[in-house]
Amino acid sequence: MAEKMTKTDDRLIVALDVPNALAGLELAQRLGDPVGFYKIGLGMLTGGGLALARELIDEMDKRIFLDMKLFDIGNTVEAAVRGLANYGLDFLTVHGDPHVVRAAQEGKGASDLKILAVTILTSLDRADLDDMLMSQGDVQDIVVERARRAMAAGADGVIASPHEAAMIRALPEASGKLIVTPGVRPQGAETGDQKRIATPEKAISDGADHIVVGRPIKSAPDPRAAAEAILASLP
Repeated sequence: MAEKMTKTDDRLIVALDVPNALAGLELAQRLGDPVGFYKIGLGMLTGGGLALARELIDEMDKRIFLDMKLFDIGNTVEAAVRGLANYGLDFLTVHGDPHVVRAAQEGKGASDLKILAVTILTSLDRADLDDMLMSQGDVQDIVVERARRAMAAGADGVIASPHEAAMIRALPEASGKLIVTPGVRPQGAETGDQKRIATPEKAISDGADHIVVGRPIKSAPDPRAAAEAILASLP
């Protein structure tokens, strides 16, 4: 088999926030070799998301981050993760509550699936947390403490905004753990519904292992060129 001429940098995860599996497959085909890692979220679940995950893994040798943000009683989370662990996924998100993290780790068993804990969504700020009756305090401090507790409970890593990446990376509990950052926007890109954002190079420099980018790539006139520009900017 001929060696691929284009190197894949899996630090970039492209969010397939499209209506259905066919649209997701088409975007992956347009992006080609430079992108080797994709995120499939709840919005795609009823549009064939799990089938798309299997096709990208089996037919295109891609890595998959399934962003389900699971939250329920321990037995339910454990059962859900046990089933998902059979899909050959790389990452799966759960809410960062310690009981959820522990149940997810039980469910994944001996598989290579990495359980990533959600701290505070990057679309939320202090006013949103007030509406949710979340504890008082600075958003960054809450994120870092939730990350610490989740990793202490056994999470393989956390989801956090670029604003908190450096603070989380400095935690003793973060040694050997993954930090994955959504809320990443290239310089000059529209922020959309994200409130705690940074550029791709800033997120990686501050300690993120992977960045998640969706709209700035999928909405670009040339998605592959947009992805390659982001990859070229990474330190």
